[in-house]
Amino acid sequence: FILTAFIAIALKNNFDHFLNYLGKVFLLVFLMNLLAFTLGLVIGKLTKMKKQDQVAMSMELGIQNSGLGLVLIFNFFDANGPMSFVAAWWGIWHIVAGFSFAIIYKRYLENKEWPSVES
Repeated sequence: FILTAFIAIALKNNFDHFLNYLGKVFLLVFLMNLLAFTLGLVIGKLTKMKKQDQVAMSMELGIQNSGLGLVLIFNFFDANGPMSFVAAWWGIWHIVAGFSFAIIYKRYLENKEWPSVES
């Protein structure tokens, strides 16, 4: 609830920035998040962790604390518009990505094999 409130306030106060930067910010957040999820999974596989630990590693790297980012921006950077927008979009995206990867990882944990990352 608190994260949603922060996101709503940041979006309301910076809607012009939202419209101007959506394309760039969306792509950057998407790519960074995809890289983090993938890196966590690959590290888990390469270090021969159990599947549950691979998923935990991927989720830990893939989901960062955007709520904390918004609090820091509001308190130390005078609610800087572009900074707030990036953190707000990051929060929205993490909800979407977190649920999506949870569904994917559920299948992975049910013993359906994925392609190996080993050569």
